[in-house]
Amino acid sequence: MRRSMKLAAVVLSSSLGIASLAACGAKSTDNTSSSASAGASGSSLKVGMAYDIGGRGDQSFNDSAARGLDKAKSELGASVFEAEAKTGEAETDKEQRLKDLVSSGYNPVVAVGFVYQDAVNKVAKDNPNVKFAIIDSASPDQPNNVTSLTFSEQEGSYLAGVAAANKSTAKHVGFIGGVQSELIKKFEAGYTAGVHSVDPNIKVEVTYLTTPPDFSGFTDPGKGKQAAQGQLDKGADVIYSAAGSSGNGSIEAVATAGKWAIGVDSDQAAQPALAKYKDHILTSMVKNVDVAVFKYIEAYKNGNPITGVKNFDLKEGGVSLATTGGHIDDIKAQLDKATQAITSGATKIPTAPQG
Repeated sequence: MRRSMKLAAVVLSSSLGIASLAACGAKSTDNTSSSASAGASGSSLKVGMAYDIGGRGDQSFNDSAARGLDKAKSELGASVFEAEAKTGEAETDKEQRLKDLVSSGYNPVVAVGFVYQDAVNKVAKDNPNVKFAIIDSASPDQPNNVTSLTFSEQEGSYLAGVAAANKSTAKHVGFIGGVQSELIKKFEAGYTAGVHSVDPNIKVEVTYLTTPPDFSGFTDPGKGKQAAQGQLDKGADVIYSAAGSSGNGSIEAVATAGKWAIGVDSDQAAQPALAKYKDHILTSMVKNVDVAVFKYIEAYKNGNPITGVKNFDLKEGGVSLATTGGHIDDIKAQLDKATQAITSGATKIPTAPQG
């Protein structure tokens, strides 16, 4: 269940700004009335975060970003304000959410998810003195005050595929993507390549829950559960879901069937809301969005902001496999070998499905 947090009293640069932020699903803030400029320290550091649909409490992608924001709050003294996207909202809603954060003095502003790319480009262009970061997207025409924080999801997913192939007794595994987008296809491509690196004869079921412009595939556990059940009925015994909170439904179905689930973005076996299923979560492909968010905010505070496109790969610790539960301890040698091959450059992972 999504956590709700009371807003602390705060002096904002515009009373209309806070009203608009609240309407956009704002989560929390801290006391400060000072705006940040090229760099900031202490209470003058005001960070705005606009979450993707699902928001804080999704047990996955957004929660990973939230951990980075929480660390910036505790270790850097940042004052923060959080707002989230709503399923089915218009592009103008995203733009207004970012505008409200800017008008309320938040700088930098972090947009969580590729769905914000057009809105970030537009609002950043109109506010050249404000720094923006966008996670999981890079646009060739984005303004200079926008930084892209991207990840090599295909590398971590390749390792998830190696784990799945080694654990599948049916020689039949599955992949569930939330939305059929270029980003999620990176997860599929890496996973399938990893599976087939172990055994090219293993069958990989692939299901996408929705296609753009319908992004509800990231926020519908019911759809995730139904898709997983369909793959289980076909004989899959290990299922990897890259589907935001929809993946929670997939994990439920797989665990109920006594098979193996692979989580995504956060260490899902360690999430309280999924505790009852942890014995059937083989591993999770952890995308360390929290690391990227914190490093970006820290660099901004120190007056040396990260610019352009910053990619976080396996070698840098941007992606990894979770070991909670010890379920992949027995295949550590195989995973270490695959990791070494990737980080050394010997193994190249596709970023789009092959064939």
